[in-house]
Amino acid sequence: MSYNFIDLFAGAGGLSEGFIQAGFEPIAHVEIENSACNTLRTRAAYHYLKTNNKYKIYISYLKGEINREQLYLSVPNDILGSIINLPIGVENNETIHQRIKKSLRKRKVDLIIGGPPCQAYSLVGRSRSKTKMEGDPRNYLFLQYAEYLEKYKPKMFVFENVLGLKSAKGGHYLEEMEKIFNKKGYQIKLHTLEARNFRVLQNRKRIIILGWQKNKKISIPNLEEIVIENNYLVKDLLDDLPVIKAGEGTDRFLKYKTETTEYLKSHALRNGIDILTQHIARPHREQDKEIYKIAVRKWEKKKERLNYNDLPERLKTHQNRTSFFDRFKVVAADLPYSQTVVAHIAKDGHYYIHPDSKQNRSISVREAARLQSFPDDYYFEGEKEGANRTAAFKQIGNAVPPLMAKSIAFEILKALKEQ
Repeated sequence: MSYNFIDLFAGAGGLSEGFIQAGFEPIAHVEIENSACNTLRTRAAYHYLKTNNKYKIYISYLKGEINREQLYLSVPNDILGSIINLPIGVENNETIHQRIKKSLRKRKVDLIIGGPPCQAYSLVGRSRSKTKMEGDPRNYLFLQYAEYLEKYKPKMFVFENVLGLKSAKGGHYLEEMEKIFNKKGYQIKLHTLEARNFRVLQNRKRIIILGWQKNKKISIPNLEEIVIENNYLVKDLLDDLPVIKAGEGTDRFLKYKTETTEYLKSHALRNGIDILTQHIARPHREQDKEIYKIAVRKWEKKKERLNYNDLPERLKTHQNRTSFFDRFKVVAADLPYSQTVVAHIAKDGHYYIHPDSKQNRSISVREAARLQSFPDDYYFEGEKEGANRTAAFKQIGNAVPPLMAKSIAFEILKALKEQ
């Protein structure tokens, strides 16, 4: 028996991808961003074509032999129609419900997954906001999430968000969530998870709230007890990729430098196809590249991070000298995990310097995607077809690591089967 789900605030589909890999069937994805919806459509096309022995069509798209429109024409309309590009809220909910109804085909919803945008709860978002995010309408999108629980009455739900949710407004939002979810008939259990405990090679803490119908006897897993042994290093994500310098690389067809690594193979990140896409690096100013070399050299020789105030005066252009000392940071190849990949990577790459000083650049789109545990055949779209580095970085930084999501999905699957 297979279980289905609706993904709200779906983003680029990292959470969804993990659940699909665990055997769940997506009913619909709801997402406001146009670029992310194109990514979701392309991934939906991938899953359909792979399942129906038409995978060669998807390969042709990755190679650039056919365009996005041609790819989408190879997929039934109802598959693409399940990607709903609308903001969740009173103005659009009825339209969204009608679209979901078409995809459901009289079935019941087993699971709702997703988490509202995190800026309203994140510590960084609050520190950069003059109002500390007070009055931001995104603060209360969980109320909309609760309305969807009431509408579809899933057996369980998975609500993902940032660690700052626990402290935002002194815990007020979290208290309100518990009240409203309870009112809708659900008990909840909050988990604080480390992505690196799920063999994601990245230091990423997230809140996962599991909810279940109060009238059902469901054995709720303790996700915090899951710690999967990891014997890999960040270099295992990087070693097979071609050497490129700042501003180099290509959006489409590149050859891998070497055979796959054990990590990439065992976790299906590089899964048998000899096609590398989106290994493209942003260009950098000469001054930044000089700083990058200093940062890499300091890590290589002393295993120390660069403190911004230690740079020569001629290289210090930021006015702020009292905080963000580590604004230039190397993705160290010899550590078991990198720093957290966040959406700010779309603006600059200073916090994500490649560890090879010969390449002297920040990490590429594909390298960022691998740190988030996305497989190499996952293609990140923009509004228009073609190279969309900024849109891809933003989607990757906001995503849930699929490898972590897959482990969570297997635990949910066991709980549903046992009830």
